[in-house]
Amino acid sequence: MRRLFGTDGIRAVAGEAPLDPRTIHAVGMALAHQLKANNHQPSIILGMDTRESGEWIAAVLTAGLTQGGASVTSAGVITTPAIAYLARHHKFSAGVVISASHNPWHDNGIKVFGGDGYKLPDETELRIEDEIFRQLESVTAPDPAKVAAPPVNDAFRADYEKFLLAAVPGLCLERLKIVVDCANGAASAIAPELFAGLCCETRLTHAAPDGRNINANCGALHPSVVAAETKAAGAHIGITFDGDADRALFADRHGNVVNGDAVLLLAARALKADHLLNGDIVVATTMSNMGLEAALRRDAIRMLRAPVGDKYVLEMMQANSASLGGEQSGHILFPHLATTGDGLLTALVVLGILQRSGKPLDELIADLKVFPQVIVNIRVKEKKPLDEIESIALRIREADEALNGNGRVVVRYSGTEPLARVMIEAESEETMRRHADSIAGAIRDALGV
Repeated sequence: MRRLFGTDGIRAVAGEAPLDPRTIHAVGMALAHQLKANNHQPSIILGMDTRESGEWIAAVLTAGLTQGGASVTSAGVITTPAIAYLARHHKFSAGVVISASHNPWHDNGIKVFGGDGYKLPDETELRIEDEIFRQLESVTAPDPAKVAAPPVNDAFRADYEKFLLAAVPGLCLERLKIVVDCANGAASAIAPELFAGLCCETRLTHAAPDGRNINANCGALHPSVVAAETKAAGAHIGITFDGDADRALFADRHGNVVNGDAVLLLAARALKADHLLNGDIVVATTMSNMGLEAALRRDAIRMLRAPVGDKYVLEMMQANSASLGGEQSGHILFPHLATTGDGLLTALVVLGILQRSGKPLDELIADLKVFPQVIVNIRVKEKKPLDEIESIALRIREADEALNGNGRVVVRYSGTEPLARVMIEAESEETMRRHADSIAGAIRDALGV
């Protein structure tokens, strides 16, 4: 089992293990050595979101990478998918992002992409982990105050913006009013200039990062905020990103939140109409609503479910040659355009669909009938296998038997936080709440903090 890497890299409170200076330095050395095994001097492109800890983590990580024999170039504050694109486009050995995505400001993380623009396979992460622990036996970390992050080259940001515009050519949104919530994160560095060139009226919100306000009551973690702002402004659509902008959620003109399930439906229909939906397959996750599956079925589109985590969605997509996949949380994968989920790219694709159809967002997804769904998060002190705890397993079995195919039960641990997540779908809200509360209570009793 991986001890450091979760479903989206290494993530923790900045300054605390495994994001303390010694471990960060060891991560840099281990990654450089892993890349050197390919018999060349590795080159790394580095980026970060807007957290105040980003600079010192970048400095310590760069010291480790350099000591391990790698060269490091910085794109500064930039989105996670931008680094994936730049690593591939400019033929770097790897891309590294310092970000904790949707987590609060005091957390941070290290995400790694290979030179091909894809997240590292699990077996590669395991090899890096093994060396990190070997390095920790002897490594002496530099003082963060005495090392410096590499200088920033702003040309990389311009390259990424050109890529985005080229991915949806001819996009001109005259007479469209859009609200864009940047989550005080990485999108703040790109969205203002990007949307300014789309001929639309744009109202930017939460685009003034101060190092501590990333994701704070804004962004994709709080989509109701942009939904309310969209309705109040009389805008046609709202768009909201998470801290590193690898995902996007939307709001329609009436102030309703439009999540990743609806985006998958919208995109699947558009791709099928253009004869680009390979095998008429869409890959979603165990968390996607049964209503999406039913809506896709009406269009003769089959939905496959992968484990939660965009890297696992991508693996299933590749195994089935699928041309569309994603998560309810807003990670949407368009493999003909990009190697990873990209919130800004998703936004442009959705806007392009609206432009071509001439219809508002709510009309295009009006037939998506969502089953009542609730997700309960329970903070846990440890992540024991849930099926080995009889009190929890019993509650899950009772819910499954009671729903009898007219709903779903998904109970899992978060791959990035010390949380257990209970998701229940049912035909009635009362049934949904009852089973969710029962399972959540059993988890709290057995594992709660």
